[in-house]
Amino acid sequence: MKRGILIVAVFGLMILTLALSNLNGESKQALTTLGAFNTKVEKNNPWTSLKPNSALGQFQFAVISDRTGGHRQGIFSKAVQQINLLQPEFVMSVGDLIEGSQDQETNRKQWTELNGYLSQFQMPFFYVPGNHDASNPASAKVWNEKFGRRNFSFTYQNCLFIGLNTNDEDQDDPKEAASFKKLRIGKSQLEQFSETLKQNPDPRWIFIFLHHPIWNSKDLEKTNWPAIEKLLRGKKYNVFCGHVHSFRKYLRNNNSYYQLATTGGGSSLRGAEFGEFDQVTWITMKDNSPVISHISLQGIYKEDLSPFVSDETGKEVLQAKGVTQVAGKVLIDGKPAPKILLTFTSIPSKEGDKPVVGNARTNDQGNYELYSNRGGMGIVPGKYRVSFIEAPSLVIDLEAKPEKSSRIAERYQTSVLTPIEVEVPLSERKTLDFDLK
Repeated sequence: MKRGILIVAVFGLMILTLALSNLNGESKQALTTLGAFNTKVEKNNPWTSLKPNSALGQFQFAVISDRTGGHRQGIFSKAVQQINLLQPEFVMSVGDLIEGSQDQETNRKQWTELNGYLSQFQMPFFYVPGNHDASNPASAKVWNEKFGRRNFSFTYQNCLFIGLNTNDEDQDDPKEAASFKKLRIGKSQLEQFSETLKQNPDPRWIFIFLHHPIWNSKDLEKTNWPAIEKLLRGKKYNVFCGHVHSFRKYLRNNNSYYQLATTGGGSSLRGAEFGEFDQVTWITMKDNSPVISHISLQGIYKEDLSPFVSDETGKEVLQAKGVTQVAGKVLIDGKPAPKILLTFTSIPSKEGDKPVVGNARTNDQGNYELYSNRGGMGIVPGKYRVSFIEAPSLVIDLEAKPEKSSRIAERYQTSVLTPIEVEVPLSERKTLDFDLK
């Protein structure tokens, strides 16, 4: 039997060799491009290359960010449809998918609504918990009912993907009661992370997904994040988080950490300059490193430009009632001051009042327009202290030495020290100019 198969194989090879020997030069040239582009190749050709942008091990996936924290009507559900047009191989998340509640039944209803949208994905979707999803006993119980564990890992084409829970109630000190309030990677989760790396000693790349930018925590050592980074030392990886609803890129330990903007969550939507836009992150894993981009959902259309349809409820408009639009100009010693971040902090009329905060960023001419925090243009009437700092960059090198010099005197830089107080009346618009000395 084996001898017969061998004779047939040899005979077939002889026929193929004879056929190839009879091909003319043009046919041979065309044949050399099979597996890429099958075309006629001449001395001069109307293309740059016949090598396609594809390779063994190359793949693409998407990452979505916060849907909730004041979710807006019809954004997330349309994003699912838009991602389907892009056809990634799978979709990751960074948490805050439902608004969440202290009531279990409310959480169940919200997950049912969300899963109705997620079921429309034409590819796998991976859940990562945020503080709205599973940060109290009621919401954690419902999460466990529906999804089980709150941290996980998997490999895909020799890349390692890890989802972490930053609202881990597991504490190192057994004397402390279980709590969701402090950001942490608990002892058990840290051990699982370590074991995952041991089981995958040499991945092409590591992608980590969590909700909070935990590396910015005040009590960093207590979060166990330094222990995570120690385990990652010498490895190639990226970290993706959400929570803040504005984009930042952090450079840390020679790796890039991405704080994503929103996918329908509360936002003033002032644009890329502020890091405030609805987005999906698009990642193409090449041979040895990823290519990362951020796509505004406003730029993804159907092939016939017909509108996306959604029945997702939420906030319809950003502009609230009973607010005053505030705009003006910032000068320093009489000259326009570009790239200044202004913060209006309310002066409480009585003890216990929750502070109201608004902020703005000056343009190249020193002009600004005030927005409420994650809200629309304007701010509620009242008395405010106004502070000023250099507008932060969207890319933050956490290991660079901070610049000591600033155009702004120290007394203007915090709401506690600033001597500038203003009153915003109830009106359609108020102009407030500032000249810092």
